[in-house]
Formats: sequence, C-alpha cells, structure tokens
Amino acid sequence: MNEPLRLVELNPDHPGFRDLVYRRRRDEIAAAALAHRYPDPAPRIAYTDEEAGVWSLVLDELEALHRERACAEHLAAWPRLGFHKARVAQLADVSEVLRAATGFSLQPVAGLVTPRVFMERLADGLFLATQYMRHHSRPRYTPEPDVIHELIGHAALLTDPRYAQVNRLFGEATRRAGDARVEQLIRVYWYALEFGLVRQDGQTRAFGAGLLSSIGELGRYATDASLRRFSIEEVSRTPFDPTQYQSTLFVADSSDALLGALEAWLAA
Repeated sequence: MNEPLRLVELNPDHPGFRDLVYRRRRDEIAAAALAHRYPDPAPRIAYTDEEAGVWSLVLDELEALHRERACAEHLAAWPRLGFHKARVAQLADVSEVLRAATGFSLQPVAGLVTPRVFMERLADGLFLATQYMRHHSRPRYTPEPDVIHELIGHAALLTDPRYAQVNRLFGEATRRAGDARVEQLIRVYWYALEFGLVRQDGQTRAFGAGLLSSIGELGRYATDASLRRFSIEEVSRTPFDPTQYQSTLFVADSSDALLGALEAWLAA
C-alpha cells in the first residue's frame, strides 16, 4: 500500500516523527492553511481533547512563570487576549483583537516559511502563524513554531503599537535588503524579538516570544544561559540554532532602550 502524500515533513528526531496519528493531524491542519485565501479570516481548527490538554498544561505553567519572569509590557497586554485554559484560542479571534489595537493580523501557514518571506510580510501588518499543536509527549518545548508559540509568545505584544511598528520596520528593511543584510536582520530579530531579555526593576525579564512561550526556555535561562549585554553589532553577527535551548542570550538595559536601538538600526 502506498504511503499517503505528506504535506508536512518532520525530521527523524522530531517527537512526532513515528506518531502516524500526529502526522495525519499535522497534514490536516496544513491543508486548511494552504486552502486559506487572504483576507478571509483564518480557518477555525476543531482542536482535539489531547491538543486542548497540551494548551491547558502549558498555559497554566507559563502563567506562573510569566508573573515571575515576563516583561511588564507582556503582563500589561496579556489580559487583552482573553485566553481560556479550557480551549485553544483561534487565530481568527486573536486577529480581531490585533487589528483593533495595531492593524496586525495573524495569517495561517502550513509550517515553516523562509525567514525572508516571514519578515517581508511583517511590512504589511501580516504575521505568518502556524495553527498546529506541539506533540503531546513534549509539551514544554517545540523544535518549531506552533500555535502556542504564536499566540502565547507573540500575540500579546503585537497589541502594543510601538512593538508592532518595530515588526513593520523589520519587514520594510527586509524588502530593501540583499542576502547578507537579511542574515543580519534575521539574527537581530531572533535575539531581540524572539529571545530578547530586558532589565526592569533591577531584574532580568523575558521580552522575546521564544522565551515567553517555552516553559523550558523560560525556566532555565537565568541559570543555564550565558547572558550578555545587548549590542546590535554583536547580535547581528552571532549565529543561533533554533532546534536547541539557547546557550547565549542578550539583555537590553530596558524595553525602551531595546526598541529604540532597533528603530534606529532599521531606519539606517
């Protein structure tokens, strides 16, 4: 019997690689994204009880960690999203909140897109987002962006006008850039908006979505990662591995200092 055509390819070390039920589910959600046509609302996914259970577990543990380690801007924006632990939030509903606040919307994609494509769409106020759930065997970490990363990590701060504008500036800069400059833009985005840290009230607080959406990352960075002072010159030449816990992170003096540095660099 022939193998079904797969829309989503997983690496052999992915926790769902040998789980045929999970792989069929990933293909099903990918097909919904591929059928979507902008500007229609993102398709609504009927999440399973198992997927809802992963969402509930992660949301419960992250909320406690956020109170201890998330930046003030994230904590202030979080209530705007109205998330419930009992059900997975839908991209379409969160997009309504974002559009009203900053003009951004979440557009579904089947899986990973190239960094250039992701960044360029930010210029239009479109944040390309996945809708699938990470594998239930590893709820505290995902090797690739999933719906938890998109919604818990990115969505709250995308309601903040200045943060949203910096995302747009990344998109505009990417459209003007050659390949070498795009590599710099990707690294700066990674170490600032995905894994950035800021100093607030004498403490180091998580600003990046990769930290804010990962129990594992948020719980370990203070003791296991090398923390350096944020410098765009340094981060723009520092490579990263998206499949592993981050060994090096950068700390800005404040969220205002971080966003100000990004605004100036992106306008250059």
